[in-house]
Amino acid sequence: MQHRYISGHSPYEPVFGFSRAVVIGDRVLVSGTAPVPAGGEPAPPGAYSQAKLCLDLIGQALHQAGTGLDHVVRTRMYLTDASHWREVARAHGEAFAQIRPAATAVIVAGLLDPAWLVEIEAEALLPPP
Repeated sequence: MQHRYISGHSPYEPVFGFSRAVVIGDRVLVSGTAPVPAGGEPAPPGAYSQAKLCLDLIGQALHQAGTGLDHVVRTRMYLTDASHWREVARAHGEAFAQIRPAATAVIVAGLLDPAWLVEIEAEALLPPP
């Protein structure tokens, strides 16, 4: 099966050797997306703002792949502190309230950059041709 690779602006893509998203068949798999602004500035403050940025970046990758947030079937959220869950849930709920994908939230010891409070990955379907 043929793969199509979607690149983002993360400086970590070439270092780790990954793509922002991979299209295979009718699926789009979006890598763990950290709150890395396109201009290289620091992550925004607060878990809500960071989660919103992650979801915006995921939406951009999905758009490049030919789909959108409305076709997401699964998300995984990695939080560095359980106390951030309400803020992350609010951002996720704003994006997916009507879509209701399968979702997992996991508390982790840390992410690559200590300023990151959340990282989100997603899986989506391509709409029928």
